[in-house]
Amino acid sequence: MTLEVWVIILGIVLMLADVIFDFAPERRKYLAYLGIAALGVLLFTNLGSDAATGTAFNGAFVEDSLAIFFKRFFLVAAILVLFLTAEFAEKISVSISEFYSLIIFALSGMLFAASANDFAMLFVSIELITVTFYVLVSFQRRKLLSLEAGVKYLIIGALSSAFMVFGIALIWGTTGKINFNDLAQVSPQFVDNKIFLIGVLFLLAGLGFKISAVPFQIWVPDVYQGAPTPATTFLAIGSKAAGFVLLLRVLFTAIPAVTQKWAEFFIVISALTILYGNLCALPQRNLKRLLAYSSISHAGYLLLGIAALSTSGQSAVMYYLAGYLFTIVAAFTVVALVMQHLDNEDIAGLAGLNQRSPLLATTMTLAMVSLAGLPPLAGFFGKFLLLKAVLAAGAQNSCYYCLAFIALAGIIISFYYYFGVIRAIYWSREAADLSPIRVSGAAKFSLALCIAGMFWLGTFPNTVVNLANQAAEALK
Repeated sequence: MTLEVWVIILGIVLMLADVIFDFAPERRKYLAYLGIAALGVLLFTNLGSDAATGTAFNGAFVEDSLAIFFKRFFLVAAILVLFLTAEFAEKISVSISEFYSLIIFALSGMLFAASANDFAMLFVSIELITVTFYVLVSFQRRKLLSLEAGVKYLIIGALSSAFMVFGIALIWGTTGKINFNDLAQVSPQFVDNKIFLIGVLFLLAGLGFKISAVPFQIWVPDVYQGAPTPATTFLAIGSKAAGFVLLLRVLFTAIPAVTQKWAEFFIVISALTILYGNLCALPQRNLKRLLAYSSISHAGYLLLGIAALSTSGQSAVMYYLAGYLFTIVAAFTVVALVMQHLDNEDIAGLAGLNQRSPLLATTMTLAMVSLAGLPPLAGFFGKFLLLKAVLAAGAQNSCYYCLAFIALAGIIISFYYYFGVIRAIYWSREAADLSPIRVSGAAKFSLALCIAGMFWLGTFPNTVVNLANQAAEALK
């Protein structure tokens, strides 16, 4: 737990630093750079050492290859989000140091989620993430949209937490177990117990809110639109990934006997999520709402790996998340830099971007191509691995072929709105402002990392695929 402790200490330091030293507003972005440097040290320390495996708190906290993979993932995500937050600092009128600290505290919840091995740790970690995002989403309290987004996220988040707690109570009440390994030993005895199954269903409802799967996705468009862009970015990748690591732990470590019997259930949820996200994205003109519906569709693609009920599907989920990390951060960084001087976030605001900033235009184009799933970027190979896992499962259940067809249809539908963004950048005639957009050195560095990540994962995937395969072995 050394990593988690250091991250919490960092969050406290960032919160107190501005109070103690009273930084001038234009210098508060250096606190973000301090956070980036500290997280970078923690990341490289983690990468450079053979991470020890083991358990703590009577098995509630586990350090294995799955936890290590996701902890590195969350550290990279937080670093990139802090780069974006530093650029966004001038848009936030209240103390930006609190915003930095909240990102770090959300990160600590994600790190605990990666190691959660019982329901108590699961609930504590997910609530630490969710409560932190209640504040982050509504941080711009002078803006009506931000306040509205915060209230919606609070109400629906509280409802999902209630479902989760009730589900955990039913599972514990019927089995007497809260540790995932202990529950796995007895769960085969309860596969026909209706109270136990209702508890599992309620628990999955709570996790479905975190990953924005149908029918628990209704909060996503409004919250993504109203929240500050850095909060939206971390919500889109960090919170979603935390939901998936917990989902993997629960389904394949705690209740594998139930999971094997619910293949059709996961197939239906995945298909509906893909179709809903892609179809609702088609008419969108607001960029953040478009990316919100896109995020829902990508939750559906990630659920392909869950529905496949195989080690290859689980590793495909992890690889896909790695590629999605660089892609979504790149897209939201461009949105933040381009739209910061506009009154709205309409796609028309991208008109003439290739003339105003070739770097931002190129980055957004690559992000849209990767999200669409075209080679040679990360999105293509991620979708390939997920579809491969689903098709391999089709030998046992023909429903998987229908799911693969729906996934391919969703990919084709997505071409329309992703390439609509590219069309606005290069071929729109609505450009009213062709003044150059200033991009700071830190933002250029962050965008370069995202571009490199998209190309590296798309053209040299073996390293991350091998790490994902090792992580998936921990679920057996």
